[in-house]
Amino acid sequence: MTESSYSGGCQCRAVRYEVMATLRGVVNCHCDMCRRFHGNFGAYTKITDADLSFVEDRGLTWYESSNTARRGFCRECGASLFWQPVGFATTSIAAGSLDHATGLQTIGHIYTAEK
Repeated sequence: MTESSYSGGCQCRAVRYEVMATLRGVVNCHCDMCRRFHGNFGAYTKITDADLSFVEDRGLTWYESSNTARRGFCRECGASLFWQPVGFATTSIAAGSLDHATGLQTIGHIYTAEK
């Protein structure tokens, strides 16, 4: 996939973001924390932090879900949006929060023993 511009956000629009980058294929995470955060497995694409900008972030809240990562969600509508590992300059974006079809394909499943 070539570098493109993407947008996305939560249901109530209190969090809106833009991405100017090549999106990685989707990884489905079946860990206990993703299942609880999403109500199912987490389906994430990934970018570098420098490629993510916020158009609106009044609803964005971060939850320190472990010693190694935090999760971003909208405090107004409850939408789960992001996963960020500590010590890395990357953000995983919930694929379902992107505005339009991207053509992204699932490239793997992780933590399947926890599903």
